[in-house]
Order: sequence, then C-alpha cells, then structure tokens
Amino acid sequence: MNSMGKTFDVDISGPGIAAFLACLAAGFLSARLLHSPIALIAALAVGIYLMFSIKVVQQWQRVAILRFGRYRGLRGPGIFLIVPIMDTLSRFVDQRVRVATVTAESTLTRDTVPVNVDAIVFWLVWNAEKSILEVENFTDAVNMSAQTALRESIGRHELAQMITERESMGQQLQLILDAKTNPWGITIQSVEIRDVRIPQALENAMSQQAQAERERQARLILGDAETQVAVKFAEAARTYGDNPGALHLRAMNMLYEAMKEKGAMVIVPSTAVETMGLGGTLATSAIARER
Repeated sequence: MNSMGKTFDVDISGPGIAAFLACLAAGFLSARLLHSPIALIAALAVGIYLMFSIKVVQQWQRVAILRFGRYRGLRGPGIFLIVPIMDTLSRFVDQRVRVATVTAESTLTRDTVPVNVDAIVFWLVWNAEKSILEVENFTDAVNMSAQTALRESIGRHELAQMITERESMGQQLQLILDAKTNPWGITIQSVEIRDVRIPQALENAMSQQAQAERERQARLILGDAETQVAVKFAEAARTYGDNPGALHLRAMNMLYEAMKEKGAMVIVPSTAVETMGLGGTLATSAIARER
C-alpha cells in the first residue's frame, strides 16, 4: 500500500476471480483437446491478467487511477479495467454522509469556566478527485479541524451562551469548517452540539444561585400583591368614610356571613353594636337561632 491507496495486487475483485477460473477451465479443456500444454499456459496467463485487471467500485464509491504515478482519472461505480504493474489505485472514497464525534475536554469559555463539550459533525465528500489529490488523509483532517474549531468556538462564547444558544453555535461551526474543508472536496452539512458539561461544584453553585433568584422573585411578587391590596383597602376606607350607611351594611353583611354557619359564635364589641345600631338586629337573630 502506498500513500495514495492500494496497488493492483492487493485488491482482487469477485469478477476477476471468476474470470481467472473461467480461463483456467477453458485452458484445461483446450489442453485436453489439443493435447498441448501451450493452451493451458496461455489461458493461465490471460486469467491472471484478468484477475488483477478487473476492478469493481460500489455505487457510493469512487477511485482514482494513477499510471506510473500520474493521475489518469476517476472510476466508478461499476466494473472497469486497469493495466497491472502500470496502473495503481488510490483508496476507495465513500461519498455517503458520514458522522464524526468531536469532544473538547476542560476547555475554558470566554468567562473562564472549564467545560466539556460533545459535538456531532455530518459531512460528505462531494468531489472525490480533490479529496484524493489535495489531502493525504481527509478523514483525520476533518476530525482534527472540527476539534480545533470547537475549542476556538468555546473560547469565544460565555457559558450562558453555550447552554442557551447551541443551535447558533453549531451553525457558526458549520460555516467555519465548511470554508476550511471545501478546497479538499468535502462539505460540512451540519454541526450539532450534543452536550455541555460543567464541573459538579460549579453546577451546585449555579443551582443555589438559581434557587435564590426564584425566592427573590417570589418575595417581590408577594410584596407587589400586598401593595395592591393596601391600595384597594385605602380606596374602600375613603368610600366608607364618605358613606356611613354603606359601612353599616358592610358590617351587617360580615356578621351575617359569620353567623350563618351552624354553631358559630361571634363576639362583637359593645361600642360597635351601639355605633351601628345593631342591638335589635342581633337580638332578633339570636332568638331565631334558638327556635
């Protein structure tokens, strides 16, 4: 195997083996009919040639042919022939969508918080010729570029942004990586931030901070409610102050609500009874309850 891939004598295809066996069988038959080993030798030579010449490329693959080291073109998908010894093949390039998992451990954010981030990169080879000729190992190149870009992106974002803006961070990474890998014939389809982990001690501190913030908000809401109730009470006091009759009716309604429950006892100051003229009303209500 060389830096561009595998040579002709490494990969033997199924059709090449079938052609070799067919030539070998034809050579045996010819030798028996002609009573001469020359036919067998010739058939054996042709079979060996075809065995190493016939190559097969899958539907999703492409391969480059180099003749004496010079690029001759791409082949695939399907069956094609090469000239043994003169031609060599690069490694087969898979043009399906691939997934790369990238991890950045103990990387500092812009606000100096160490985080561990896991991301997934979806990429594919759109130009097999460039991916073969422009970069030695494009798979490693994509993985290392993605890891470097992820670390740089973490350093440009604060922790809160990384937690709440994962989608926009993934889009920025996709643009950065695509610009870098596009000259290699590779495109980055998307980058997804899968997980953002922080140290346990910091996580506990943030939880306590969030709980304190919720308690503060609850107390503010309760204080606002009490302020609104006090304002309503002040308005009611002004209304009752200008209309004593309304105040007496409200007092009588409150007493009625208190006494309508069976077995209820209401203690009313004598000054309140005299002020509101409720003596007769209370006596009548008590007689009615006794009956």
